[in-house]
Amino acid sequence: MRIFDPHIHMTSRTTDDYEAMYAAGVRALVEPSFWLGQPRTSPESFYDYFDSLLGWEPFRAAQYGIAHHCTLALNPKEANDPRCRPVLDELPRYLVKDGVVAVGEIGYDSMTPAEDTALAAQLQLAADHELPALVHTPHRDKLAGLHRTVDVVRESALAPGHVLLDHLNETTVKDAKDSGCWLGFSVYPDTKMDEDRMVAVLRSYGTERVLVNSAADWGRSDPLKTRKVADAMLAAGFSDDDVDQVFWRNPVAFYGIGGRLALDVAAPAATHEGNSILRGAPREPADGAGAAAPAGPAGE
Repeated sequence: MRIFDPHIHMTSRTTDDYEAMYAAGVRALVEPSFWLGQPRTSPESFYDYFDSLLGWEPFRAAQYGIAHHCTLALNPKEANDPRCRPVLDELPRYLVKDGVVAVGEIGYDSMTPAEDTALAAQLQLAADHELPALVHTPHRDKLAGLHRTVDVVRESALAPGHVLLDHLNETTVKDAKDSGCWLGFSVYPDTKMDEDRMVAVLRSYGTERVLVNSAADWGRSDPLKTRKVADAMLAAGFSDDDVDQVFWRNPVAFYGIGGRLALDVAAPAATHEGNSILRGAPREPADGAGAAAPAGPAGE
């Protein structure tokens, strides 16, 4: 089984997690930039963080045989902080980097006017850079937030087929599917979605344009939730092909829209500790992972 986790915050995880993920079948991931839990006091702290997502974290992942990509943005929560908004002006110099496969996470937290402005501006940046967008739907007032998000997407220059609406649940999935956007689900131990609920959603709405992720941030979370959902799908009667579509072909298609997805894992150079060995991981890519996804609007 090959797994592409399309939304996981490895900055918050340990090397043990990388080892366990590889053993579970994870061969590629996307790490969206997000709120780190502590309010930032200047835009410069974003730039250090962005640099780590483009340099250090891909190196760390490669040591364990996993291809790492990222999405960059001013996140919805910090869009409300005037100290952080200058990040919008600096994003273009980061969005041209090869490792950036989408603009994200953008969207809504509290649905404020400042979040409206940041969302619209970053959808335009995605269109300007021919990248898709990873959009965070709010955790409160979810259906109203979903409708407001879809309205802004429709008013933007970015096609709905280039937008992934994340953190969906049973309340929002139908309207999200009707919008023409891709559907994202974060599976957690306690909140948002669990394995059984995710399987029920897939039974009702199918596997097309669905991406399932572990998120696995600094809160209580599990970086192996992708594998656990895949196993639950098989136990519920879904086919191996269904699982491969959800956990490999769909994320490859969505994040391949910008033409930057590269799923080969190069052997890393030595670390400061002198260790250049992939711990238990082969240097060659997983089956079907070696070819970069084609450029162009996949799935439209």
